Order: sequence, then structure tokens, then C-alpha cells
Amino acid sequence: MRIKAFCALRPAEGLTAKVASPPYDVLSTEEARTMAENDPMSFLHITRPEIDLDHAVAGDSEEAYNQAAVNFKHFQEKAYLVQDEQPGLFLYRLTMGNHEQRGLVACSHTGDYDAGLIKKHENTRPGPENDRTRHIQTLEAQTGPVFLTYRDEPAIDQVLASVEQTPALFDFTAPDGIKHAVWRIPEPDRIVAIFKDIPATYIADGHHRAAASARVARERRAATGGNTDAESDWFLTVLFPAGQLKILPYNRVVHDLNGMTPEALLEALDGMFTLTKDADPSPQKSGCISMYLAGRWYGLQWTPEVSDDPVAVMDVSVLQHRVLDGLLGIKDPRKDPRVSFVGGIRGTAELEKLVNAGDAAAAFSMYPTTVDQLLAVADANQCMPPKSTWFEPKLRSGLFVHLL
Repeated sequence: MRIKAFCALRPAEGLTAKVASPPYDVLSTEEARTMAENDPMSFLHITRPEIDLDHAVAGDSEEAYNQAAVNFKHFQEKAYLVQDEQPGLFLYRLTMGNHEQRGLVACSHTGDYDAGLIKKHENTRPGPENDRTRHIQTLEAQTGPVFLTYRDEPAIDQVLASVEQTPALFDFTAPDGIKHAVWRIPEPDRIVAIFKDIPATYIADGHHRAAASARVARERRAATGGNTDAESDWFLTVLFPAGQLKILPYNRVVHDLNGMTPEALLEALDGMFTLTKDADPSPQKSGCISMYLAGRWYGLQWTPEVSDDPVAVMDVSVLQHRVLDGLLGIKDPRKDPRVSFVGGIRGTAELEKLVNAGDAAAAFSMYPTTVDQLLAVADANQCMPPKSTWFEPKLRSGLFVHLL
């Protein structure tokens, strides 16, 4: 795999915790507006610029992109963000409770993405891809990293472990309790050389950012005669070994029972699953789903099939095929408003709350998709069902910007 060092645009010394913000796509506009209120250094002013405009202005409007450019220039003029003089690679460690993961901040090549060496597990949608493309084009920069993973490589672990023994560039705890620490890697050519032997990397999170970066690169190559080593041919990534990743479940709630009573639904489910009452709200293994219905948890259990299709055997696929589509008539979960998705970080109490309040008719608590499943689906050049993975901890935005 091709990676390279880059001259990062980073928060000025002492300002990192003030600038860093959650990723743009985990917050609604109103949540971002509230979070950045009275906080002029928040990177949300760049990634969600509509928060500085009238409430009627959409985030994907010309006015919003222009405001992003104004804010980006302001951050540099005020020296909230300053550019490194020398290209660098960085170690980025995230700590959430007892969990730690260590990634490499580097630029990856869009040509590897186009060639299928940077593998995907989901399709992109035109709206979000167009949005990130315009954002990159307007700012002449990639402001959010793509979260990549690769099969564990001890030689890389050894390099990063040695770097971790040196003084960090910064180390802070975000308001959500996640600790973020970064080190500059000496002798970056050493780790660039090791990565040449990595056969593939995989997008864990950031499919739209990756697609947008590759699209910008293709357009610029076409306009400049095919140069493949321009800065726009590289995109901002953080690469983590697969063995260190933590995936939480991505749960589902349905807003009606398709005309069925709870009793009728239970009777139908009892014919296709081993149904148990008062089940654990969090399934303890694959092949089990917990359902909250009418104030009670039920366990839905089956014997997983042996199949060459890595998507068909996923728990989320079984739920979709047998229950959401088969019983409740939800054929396209990407578009059907009768189903919603709840990230596992919110816990099963959130599912109970939604059902008890009447905002949902039933909730389904999932066992987390595994990293091995993600890799298998991507290797098979297939796509997972929507909302199959919820990665924690999240990368903080604003720590690194790649200028084109």
C-alpha cells in the first residue's frame, strides 16, 4: 500500500482541545450549533458551516460551502491552525475506558482506492458524496480523515510502540471522556517502506470521504493531463490494525408492526426462532437477537448457517430477511422511514425508552458485527446491510488537515 508523510495543518500549541470536535456526520445541525455556540475555535465552524448562518440555510448549499471557506481562512489567519514546515507521519492513540487503539496518520493514494486495494464494505449515496466533494473543492483541503484498517502487522506495531515512549505532541481528554494523544514519528520513510508490503487496507468508516477524495483526484488528473502524484491524489487517513478495533452493535427500532398485534408477532417469530422470555437485553453471541416488545425482552436464537456468502450469514441480514422484510414489510431499510437505527454507544436503555414512550413499536438489540466479518465482506467485494457497524471510539476532527 502507498502511504506518505504530509505537511499537516494542525491546531496551534495549546489549542488542540479547543479546536478538536466530533466528526461532522455524527451530529445534527442543531446539535452542532449548540455544541459550537460561544466556542469560536470549534472545528465544527469548518465542517458544519451552516451553524453560522440562518437556520433556513441548508448544509449542502452554496452559501454554506462559501461560509466554510471563510471560516477556514479565518482559522489560519488567527493561527488557530498552523501548518507544519516538514512532512510528517503521526501516531494517534485513542483511549476509551480500558480500550486502547493506536493508528498511523498518513496520506493514502486515491489510485489504490480506484484499484480496489483500499477495500469498501458499503456503497456511497450521491447526496453525502456530493457534499464532501464540494467541501473538499471549496476549501482545497480534506478536513476529516478516513478511518482505515489492515490485518495486523507486528513490524508496524513495533515501530509505533517505540514512538509511544517519546514525548507526545499533545494529550487531552475530550468532553465525552475519550482520551486523544498524538506523537510525531521520526524517520517516516521506515514505516512507509513497511506499508509497501501490506496488500490491502479496508475502510472502517468514512466511505463518502474516501469516494469524494478519489473523485476530486480523478477530475484534477483529467484537467492536468494525468499526473498521478499531485497532492490531490493523496487523501487523509488514519490506519489502525484490525486486532485493536472495537465495534459496538448498531441496533434497530421499528415504528409499527405492519398491522400485527404484539401477540401475533410473537407467534410468527416462535415459528422461525427459538423464542425465550426475559432475555438478556444484550445478546452474548452471534446467532442471537434480543427484542424489546410490549415492556418485555425476548431472545430470538437460531443456528447460523454455513455459507460462502459472508453477507447472508450476518445477524443483521438474518433480522432483515426474516423479520423486517419477511414479517414487517420493510424491504429497503436505507429508505423506509418505518425503521430507525440506534448506535450501540447509547445502550439498550435507549431502546427501552423509545418503545416505552411510544416512539417505536419494537426494538432489536444486536450482537456486534466482528472485524473479521467486515474484512470477509470487503474481500468478497460485497456490501454489508446499512448500519452494520458502529465504531468506538470516534476520531476527533480538526487534529489534522491535508491541504491539496
